[in-house]
Amino acid sequence: MGRTTSITIETRGQGLYEFTAEAERFVRDSGTEEGLLTVFVRHTSASLIIQENADPDVRTDLEAFFARLVPPADDASMGYLVHRLEGPDDMPAHIKSALTQVSLSVPVANARPLLGRWQGIYLFEHRTRPHRREIVLHVS
Repeated sequence: MGRTTSITIETRGQGLYEFTAEAERFVRDSGTEEGLLTVFVRHTSASLIIQENADPDVRTDLEAFFARLVPPADDASMGYLVHRLEGPDDMPAHIKSALTQVSLSVPVANARPLLGRWQGIYLFEHRTRPHRREIVLHVS
């Protein structure tokens, strides 16, 4: 038997949005001592990552890397893209999401996700404009 909830993260555009505290609170409040936390984002142009949460330069560098790896559709290097109806950031957002993850699994023990000392759980927003992103949390 498990427990499921959803949280909404309001983004301000591209970037990493940490929600580790919300996930930890959900696990603690669920009463689950041991199990597995599953985290799932219900969108195709955003993703999830577990990443360092101590030095903000890590987030800055990750964002810069992905912007360089997958530039906007109006960049000359992206001329091969066909899907352009939703703006120059949409198809690149789908590519970035495909390169990362839309779900994560984290072991739970002692009613806590077993994240490392410097690990945090992040929504990785790939679109340039603000969005409301739904994250499903399940513990069993």
